[in-house]
Amino acid sequence: MGKVAEMRVIVGDKEDEQRESAGKRAEELRILEALLFAAEAPLDEKVLAARLPAGTDVRALLTQLQRDYAPRGVNLVRVGGKWTLRTANDLAWLLTHESVVTRKLSRAAIETLAIVAYHQPVTRAEVEEIRGVSTSKGTLDVLLETGWVRLRGRRKAPGRPVTYGTSEAFLSHFGLDALTDLPGLDELKGAGLIDATLPADFSVPVPSDDPTLREDEEPLGPEDLDLGLAPRSERGEE
Repeated sequence: MGKVAEMRVIVGDKEDEQRESAGKRAEELRILEALLFAAEAPLDEKVLAARLPAGTDVRALLTQLQRDYAPRGVNLVRVGGKWTLRTANDLAWLLTHESVVTRKLSRAAIETLAIVAYHQPVTRAEVEEIRGVSTSKGTLDVLLETGWVRLRGRRKAPGRPVTYGTSEAFLSHFGLDALTDLPGLDELKGAGLIDATLPADFSVPVPSDDPTLREDEEPLGPEDLDLGLAPRSERGEE
């Protein structure tokens, strides 16, 4: 076989490999797209990887699909470390007539939610100390009913007070991938939400996404289940 013919064979083999690789990737993208479209809730990469061929680079596929969907009416977004398809932000107004009308949160509830988000795990007494006023049980009940706040455990302290934290529903509702995406001190000042004349040592805590109980927390017990205090996921069917 001449050199020219040999080169043609090599080039032809490479082209076949490239076409095969492109076809494989296109099929993987189709499967990934179908899984995300059919999912009732955001999916994490481990769940997606289990449904795709072994060895698939799930993160690379998600990144490509996210780019492909970026200019479309539906976008691929990451919330709470999971992936989901959502209507593009600039087109959300088209669906407002289908949205559920919800009760507006009171100022006390908004302040309490912000404190829980930034200071979690936090007890009711700690919320009151930060706010400087007492917090009614109804305020926390409203936040628990929305699903944005959850009960984490109990503080290892006299009275064993319940500790509160935010949930995945909180991240999903506000379009956050992680709690660290919450605005910091400079951003809050820039938005006019914090007085620029605050003391020099004033700081905004960096919230933690770690769901693991701290050393000063203990798990909710059977009595909490009986009282209906446990997070919904731990209550089982009611």
